[in-house]
Amino acid sequence: MSLGTRGNPGGVPWRDDALQGTGTGADIPADIAYLRSVLPSTTEDAFFDYLCTVDASEVTVTSVPEGSIVFSRVPLLQVKGPLLVVQLLETTLLCLVSYASLVATNAARFRLLAGPQMKLMELGLRRAQGPDGGLSASKYSYIGGFDYTSNILAGKLYGIPVRGTVAHSFIMSFRSLEEVQPRVLSPLEGGEPVDLPSLAESWLQRVCELLGTPSDKPNRGELAAFVSYAIAFPQDFQGLLDTYCVMRSGLPNFCAVALALHQLGYRAIGVRLDSGDLIQQSKETRRVLRACGAHFQVPWFGSIPIAVSNDISERSVEDFVREGSEIDMVGVGTNLVTCPLQPSLGCVYKLVEVNGSPCLKFTEEEEKMTIPGIKAIYRLYDAAGHPFMDLMALENEPSPSVGQELAVHILGRRGEATKIRPSAVKPLHRMYLRDGQVCEELPSLQEVRSHAQASLNLLSPVHRQLRDPQPYPVAVTEKLHLLLVELQNASQ
Repeated sequence: MSLGTRGNPGGVPWRDDALQGTGTGADIPADIAYLRSVLPSTTEDAFFDYLCTVDASEVTVTSVPEGSIVFSRVPLLQVKGPLLVVQLLETTLLCLVSYASLVATNAARFRLLAGPQMKLMELGLRRAQGPDGGLSASKYSYIGGFDYTSNILAGKLYGIPVRGTVAHSFIMSFRSLEEVQPRVLSPLEGGEPVDLPSLAESWLQRVCELLGTPSDKPNRGELAAFVSYAIAFPQDFQGLLDTYCVMRSGLPNFCAVALALHQLGYRAIGVRLDSGDLIQQSKETRRVLRACGAHFQVPWFGSIPIAVSNDISERSVEDFVREGSEIDMVGVGTNLVTCPLQPSLGCVYKLVEVNGSPCLKFTEEEEKMTIPGIKAIYRLYDAAGHPFMDLMALENEPSPSVGQELAVHILGRRGEATKIRPSAVKPLHRMYLRDGQVCEELPSLQEVRSHAQASLNLLSPVHRQLRDPQPYPVAVTEKLHLLLVELQNASQ
C-alpha cells in the first residue's frame, strides 16, 4: 500500500508548460547543444530538430487523485501520446512520483501507529538527502498525516504549520542568572515590570520543597536559559528538560519559570524530552506537573503538553501507545525522511499499448509482469463502506454495476475466477491532462492531506494494520484476463 502523490520541481503545480520545457527556466538551445556534445557524433540532425519542436499538445494523463491509496500492480497514472514524447517523460515522472509517494506513505504509517490524538512533528531537515530532499520530505510528510514541520521554508512555501523547540546549545550557553538580559517582564494585563529571574528563583525554592529536591541541585545556567527564553517569548514558553538531569534540574527549573509566568498572567505551552526512557520520563513529568498544578492551584498546569524526540522510529511510537505514556507530541526526523525500512519505492513506467495493439512485458517473475492494454481502474466497496478490491478492466469494457455479480481473476492467485458483488463502485482514475491542457483544478496541499487521511480511514482494519495485514486483492476482469493469457502464450 502506498499513498500516491505527485512531486513537482520547485514546488510549482504540475502543468502542461512544465511538460513542454517552458515556464521552468529551461534554455532549450543550450540544452540541445549539451545533448549534441554527449550523444554520438553520428546522431542525425533531425533528432535535435525534433526536440526543439516537441510539445505536450497530444499528451493525455489520467491519474489517481493526489493522496489516494494505491496498491501494488494498480497504475498510479496512465500517459497517452506520441511514443517519443511519452518516453521522454519517463524519468521525470518516476522522479516526481516515487519519492513523493514513498515519504507520504512512511508518514502515513507513523500516523496510523500514533492514532488521531497524538501530534506529529517532522524534524528531518538535518538528516534529509540535501536541501531539496528536506523540503520535499516536509511537504510529503504533511500529506501523509504529520501536523507540523520544523522547516521554516516549507512553512513559507506550502503553508504547513511550523513548530520548533529550544536547543540544547541555547541552554548550555548560560552559566548563571546574572547573565539574563533584559531581566524584567511586564504582566500580561499591564502593570509594573517584574524582575523575572528573582521571581523564578523564589518559585524554584517552593517547587523544590514540594518535590523534596535540594534547592541547590537544579542547574542555575539552565534556569537562566529558561528565564531568558520566557522573557523573549512569554506566551510561547517551553522547556527542554534533559540538558542536565530531568528530575533534579530540568523539570524543577521549568516548573519554577512556568509558575512565575503564570503569576504574571502567562501560560507555558509545553516541555520536550530528548533522551533516556521517554515513556517513564513522560509519566514522571506528568506526575510532577499535576502535583504542582494541584498544590499551587493552577488547574491547567497538569495538562501541559509533553513532546519527545531522539531518533524516534515506528517501534518507538508503538511502544508509546501500547505502554500508556503521557506523550502528547512526537518529533520524528531520521526515520521519517530517510525511510530506512524501505529506502525506495519501486515505481515503474511501462509500455502497455502501441498504435492500438496491447503489449506485454513478459517475465518469469509474475509480480514484474505488466498488465497489457489501456485500462479503467475501479475501487469496489463492501456493505460496510470499506474498499475490498481494486479491479482493472479494459478501457472499452462497461463499468461494474452495484449489486451485480461479477467474475474476476485476482492477481497472484491461480485457478478459477472469483465471484464478487460490490455494494459500491468508484472509478479510481481521473483525467488531469487532456491533449496537453490541464482539465481539472489541482487541489491544495491541505485538500490532498485531508483526502489522504479520509482514504486511510476508509480502509478496513484488517488491511490498515501495519503488522501482518490481510493482503488487499487486486483483480482483472475476465476479458482482461483472457488478453493477458493470450499475450503470455504468444510470448512463450
